[in-house]
Amino acid sequence: MSPIAYTATIIAAVVVLFVWNRLPVVVVAMATATALWATGVLTIDQALGGFGDPAVIFIASLFIVSAGLDVTGVTAWAGQLLIRGAGEESRARLLLLTMSMVALLTALISVNGAVAALLPVVVVIAVRLKRNSAQLLLPLVFSAHAGSKLALTGSPVNVLVSNAGSDAGVGSFGFFEFALVGLPLLAGTMAIIIVFGNRLLPERNGATMPADFSRHAKTLVEQYGLASGVYQMRVRASSLFIGKPASAIELATYPDLQIVAVQEGETASPLRRAVIAEGDHLLLRGDAESAAAFAADKHLAFSESAAPGQGEETLFNRSSGLAEVVIPPRSGLIGQNVFPGMVTESGDLIVLAVQRAGAEVVATNATRDAGGIVLQAGDTMLLQGTWKALDHRLKDPDVLVVNSPELVRRQAVPMGPGARQAVAILIAMVVLLATGITPPAVAGLLAAGAIVLSGIMSVEQSYRAIDWTTVILVGAMMPLSTAMVETGAAKLMAEHLVSLVGDAGPIALLAGLFVLTAIMGQLISNTATALIVIPIGVAAAITMGISPRPVLMSTAVAAAAAFLTPIATPTNLMVMGPGGYAFGDYWKLGLPLMLWFFVVAVFIVPMIWRF
Repeated sequence: MSPIAYTATIIAAVVVLFVWNRLPVVVVAMATATALWATGVLTIDQALGGFGDPAVIFIASLFIVSAGLDVTGVTAWAGQLLIRGAGEESRARLLLLTMSMVALLTALISVNGAVAALLPVVVVIAVRLKRNSAQLLLPLVFSAHAGSKLALTGSPVNVLVSNAGSDAGVGSFGFFEFALVGLPLLAGTMAIIIVFGNRLLPERNGATMPADFSRHAKTLVEQYGLASGVYQMRVRASSLFIGKPASAIELATYPDLQIVAVQEGETASPLRRAVIAEGDHLLLRGDAESAAAFAADKHLAFSESAAPGQGEETLFNRSSGLAEVVIPPRSGLIGQNVFPGMVTESGDLIVLAVQRAGAEVVATNATRDAGGIVLQAGDTMLLQGTWKALDHRLKDPDVLVVNSPELVRRQAVPMGPGARQAVAILIAMVVLLATGITPPAVAGLLAAGAIVLSGIMSVEQSYRAIDWTTVILVGAMMPLSTAMVETGAAKLMAEHLVSLVGDAGPIALLAGLFVLTAIMGQLISNTATALIVIPIGVAAAITMGISPRPVLMSTAVAAAAAFLTPIATPTNLMVMGPGGYAFGDYWKLGLPLMLWFFVVAVFIVPMIWRF
């Protein structure tokens, strides 16, 4: 067989395997690269060269930047703005705000990241406003697809077509150049959804709904009896406690008060210094009048960050949070003694309360002096500490975490620790990309490195943030594009496509490429589709003697038109359960949207980027 025949056979097998969907996509992708080497179509360096491609590095770095915005609560802040601005009456305003926000987020952090961040927010809005989630979730996803064409960072496909333009000698696309086509796509998508969405989408809710942690703190403090009577007091410069150890705090004359913890002022973690300093905090529980008298007597000030006595705001804020853990059978903690106010062995978590069979243990021995509470299997403990301490210490196999502190923080703590740094890093990356001072891969690596060095995420968290399926898919499938060019397969397919459209001209070429890309994009990954179609489009443009730029941009638009099936993109599938959608619900709204994308790709794109 000739190299062209081998390449065509491999392409056919790849499409069949993707559609069959029985093998993981990364297995198919890696098998593709291996097959190109085994058949002699490419050398080993060419077959594995995609993993070192700058586009792959840039895509991987974007996942880290996206996760940095998420874990610091920037997306939670955006969600709260959405809830406040949506109101309760106007369906059109709710949809308009939802679609605008997800499109903006998508442009900066990609489709998957934006939809994953706003999905629970939109579900909560549906519940609070008594609206069907099916009426909101597909508009969320479909407008994200449109928003992916607002900037270079909106989709891996954008990076691929920009690099293809550079490789073809016609120049890469600018960071905001995609917005020239993205804005009409988004405007048309919004108009179609607002006008026709109510009739084309089902009136139902999903059987599986994401958990809502927006009121998690209130739930915990109420369940453990801490909703009121918890006070955080700051040590003033004139306080007698300065320079003394925490054990010197005496409450004998205030029997209605209990010392919970002494916290460092800078970190809000349990005090590790030998003595108390100005700005440290005392966490007390008890009677309001006694607390006020104690504060006046000892020269303490109630914390300004929370209303006095409000446990929810005092214990759960930007600096520190709460976590509920269960003692499992065979845990090493069974039989150990704990008491409210106890600092754990690690020195950075505080035991606030213990419950057994759903009731707080308030026996007389539940104090340090009386020996504390002997833990049993099934007991639950409420722990308090900094968010970093909760993330690191609760991996202990001796406890089971009821709700991940990381997931809770993302929803319930808008603009949390590191949020300003994350926003600054994002802005710096956008400036580098928009001005072209550095290549995209360098800008992405600098931003990802800054996320780690600033302490927003650890190296391990960064590894977990990367969607390795997408990275491996792109890296392993890139050699297929190389093979199509090297063997002449792309040129041959392009010549057939050009002969098929005949004398109809470049507009017919765009229409043919759109249909090919859109059909394949409903069955396999739109990234994989773009990798197959891009070299065909470039070769066809060269054969016809026209610029590849409109062809590439049209292909990018067609790849985003993944509306007709739930398997077209991960985000389409992501909302299927929460929205209660059936397979046929997608094409009812997706078909008019695809027609609009066709109009933009075939008729508007060549008006902006001339042939």
